[in-house]
Amino acid sequence: MIARVLALAVALLLTPFAATAQTPAFEGPTPVSIADGYHLNSAVMGQPREINVWLPPSYAEGQRRYPVVYLLDGGLVAQDFHHISGLAQLGSISGMMDDVIVVGVASGDRRNELTAPATDPEILAQIPTHGGSERFRRFLTDEVQPFIDGRYRTSGETAVIGESLAALFIVETFLVQPTLFDRYVAISPSLWWDREKLSKDAPALLAAHPQGDRTLLLTIANEGGQMQSGMNRLVRALRSSAPRGLVWDYQPRHDEKHSTIYHGAAMDFLRRLYPAPAED
Repeated sequence: MIARVLALAVALLLTPFAATAQTPAFEGPTPVSIADGYHLNSAVMGQPREINVWLPPSYAEGQRRYPVVYLLDGGLVAQDFHHISGLAQLGSISGMMDDVIVVGVASGDRRNELTAPATDPEILAQIPTHGGSERFRRFLTDEVQPFIDGRYRTSGETAVIGESLAALFIVETFLVQPTLFDRYVAISPSLWWDREKLSKDAPALLAAHPQGDRTLLLTIANEGGQMQSGMNRLVRALRSSAPRGLVWDYQPRHDEKHSTIYHGAAMDFLRRLYPAPAED
C-alpha cells in the first residue's frame, strides 16, 4: 500500500505542468504605432530621407495649432526620436509642459550633414566627407518645414533640439541663419570642430544678426578641452554682442557626462520653452 502511494506521488511530480495548466487565450501580437513615418524624396539631398512625426494626444480632439520641435538625429533606430517624443508624451499626460508636435529628422552621414567645411588638416585627412551643413540646412528650409506645415496643424512657432554634432549644427544655424527657427536648444555642442572656429567667428556673426524674438538655450557636460573652451568663447560673445530680442541662457551640467546629459537637459529645456498652461 505504501509503495503504491509513493509511486502515485512520484508520477504526479513528474507530470508536465503544461499538461494540466490551462493556456490563457490571447490575440496578437499587434503592431503599436506611436508616430507617423515618412520617406521624403529629397531633391536637395538626392535621396529619400526618414522623417518621423509624433502628435500629442490632444491633436485629434479639435482644431488647435501646435508649435513644432524639430529633432536632429531623429531616426527610429539608434537615434533619438523615441527619447525626445517620449519626453513630450510624458510632459503632455502629466501636465508638466504644453503640447507640441515633435518632428524627428533622421541623420544619414552625420559627419557630413552636421558639420561646416573645415581647414584643420586632421579633419581633412580623417573625415573627407565632412562639410555638408549648408546643404542640410536647405533640406530643412526648403523641404522638411514645408512638408510638415502642409500636412499638420502647425502654429508657425518652431524649435530645434540636438546633442553633440547635432548641437554643433544648431549653434552654427543660429549664428549663420538665425531666422530659420524661433528657439534653439544645443546640448553639449561639439564646438571643438575645426579648432573651435565657430566660436571664434561668433562675435562677427552675432553683430550681423537682425533683431527679433529668438531663444538660445545652451548646456554642456564635463567635456573639458576644446569642447569647454569653445563654449566659454561663445558665451563671452553672447554676453558682449547678443542682438536685441534674443533670450539666451547657459547652464553647464558638469555633474553629467557626454553620454548622460541629454535626457535631463532636454526635459528641463522643453518645460522651459513650453510651460504647462495655467489652470482655469
